[in-house]
Amino acid sequence: MSENYKSELVGVLGQPVAENPTGVMQEAAFAACGLAWRYLTIEVGPADLSAAMGGVRAFGMKGINLTIPHKVAVIPYLDGLSEEARVIGAVNTVVRRGDALIGENTDGKGFLRGVRQDGGMDVKGKRAVVLGAGGAARAIATELLLAGVSDLLVVNRSVERGEAMVRHLAAGTGGPIRFEPWVGTYAVGGDADLFVNATSIGLFPNVDACPDVDLSRAKPELLVCDAVFNPAVTRLMEMARGRGLRVLDGLSMLVYQGVIGFELWTGVNAPEAVMKEALRKALA
Repeated sequence: MSENYKSELVGVLGQPVAENPTGVMQEAAFAACGLAWRYLTIEVGPADLSAAMGGVRAFGMKGINLTIPHKVAVIPYLDGLSEEARVIGAVNTVVRRGDALIGENTDGKGFLRGVRQDGGMDVKGKRAVVLGAGGAARAIATELLLAGVSDLLVVNRSVERGEAMVRHLAAGTGGPIRFEPWVGTYAVGGDADLFVNATSIGLFPNVDACPDVDLSRAKPELLVCDAVFNPAVTRLMEMARGRGLRVLDGLSMLVYQGVIGFELWTGVNAPEAVMKEALRKALA
């Protein structure tokens, strides 16, 4: 009887990427489902992205995740985009369909699922504030608009980048989105229901960093979310908890976007509980 020793390959491209625990989660899921798949964590700088995507094709990889700084830069190397990725203007997951590499975006869907399941909030009709205008911010903002928030305020240091994001998403979704420059300390208003740090401020190794925000005027029901997943408890979350506010950590978004990616790649239902536990152990 012949044996098949070939493993199907997926992975992540980024810089920095050594502290990204996605591989732990996905490898645990492959093992739980009895799949001969491997997840590779690959350091790739901006100058090498073209060559790396050529390698993805040459190796017959089933897909790839993209993290900082490649979520937008990867688009020219793809054969197509999903509708969500096109609206967002950023890709965090690539799926091989035949010989084509198709860009998807599971960040926003993963975030929204976390808000609903772990944060206990239905965002329809709610007022949201998103800090940042990068790939994660675009994904989160898009899904919030599609889910029916009544107002979405984007706050960013770079006025040009923030305004460009708002114009793009307003045209793509027709939703109630607006922009405010982030100058000095940003004070979260008492009318906000949801506040999201969608920047990389506080991400390992800069664990002592915290977005310059003031939560003193926030209403008690505010849900504070941090897209940063490492460390599991960020300075922003500590500050919010100190004021008695509810928080949602970046592990929630990371798990759920990974669940969606796993299913896109494999066509198999993801073992969600296994993936959550693997991440929590890795980042304990």
